[in-house]
Amino acid sequence: MILNVSGRTDIVAFYMPWFMNRIKEGYFDVRNPFNRKLVSRIFMEDVDAIIFCTKNPCPLVEHLDEIQLPIVVQVTLTSYTSDIEPNVPDKKKTIEYIKKISERIGKENVMVRYDPILLNEKYDVDYHIRAFEKLCEKLEGKVETIIVSFLDEYQNVKRNAGTLKHRKFEDADYEKIGLAFSASAKKHGLVVQTCHEKNDLSQFGFAKSACVSHELAYKLTGKLFKDWKARKCGCVEMVDIGAYNTCSHFCKYCYANYDEAKVAANRTLHDEFSSMLIGHLEDDDVVKRRTK
Repeated sequence: MILNVSGRTDIVAFYMPWFMNRIKEGYFDVRNPFNRKLVSRIFMEDVDAIIFCTKNPCPLVEHLDEIQLPIVVQVTLTSYTSDIEPNVPDKKKTIEYIKKISERIGKENVMVRYDPILLNEKYDVDYHIRAFEKLCEKLEGKVETIIVSFLDEYQNVKRNAGTLKHRKFEDADYEKIGLAFSASAKKHGLVVQTCHEKNDLSQFGFAKSACVSHELAYKLTGKLFKDWKARKCGCVEMVDIGAYNTCSHFCKYCYANYDEAKVAANRTLHDEFSSMLIGHLEDDDVVKRRTK
């Protein structure tokens, strides 16, 4: 089993003490997001590797030696300011932590996500091209792969349309970004790819792969995994231990938050000593061990 920590929230940024407590206790309880009375119990003895996804890798650094499993760290690092990403830490500091993690676990196990790209009057194509070139320059020799995605019309995106003021991508936008990003990545010895994008930009030099590919999973674990049916994106099957509406970065494009008031309420229910991220087990919960 591969743990996804997490596509539903930023556990590293906001809930690292809880995560480390669960590592020590040896199991996680995770509510089914579509049926809250169903709970999966995940024992660490069944876990083969961990994929961390975060916008703030700082809290992870001090715990790297305590995690006795193969890990990959994917850090989302964009060029937006507080108008789009209100509570995301300073990007310069994030880059420094990326470098520290790379030195500890190897650059092949650290990926950066330039994700998602949105276009508006402020953040136009040329803006992203300049930002991506600077990012590649700063990451040269510290990571091997940068993953790119494009803005999707999630519920939260529609709700924040007045702030985002985004426009649709044209074919010319994809081509200009594809050619420029490919050139920057090649110049600095990096691989650039998309994951689960209709426009994968491979015709412009992007690699064709997934965020957590079968090749990567096998390298980490020596095991073969099935495709991830939940997303159908080419990644291997993973188990997410997060919960929706619990991330306080409040990024205006986020797919995992759709109610900021609910986020605040959920965070008051967090107990770092609970077996689950938000709240506690209830008497009528149905708990089943998950092994894959």
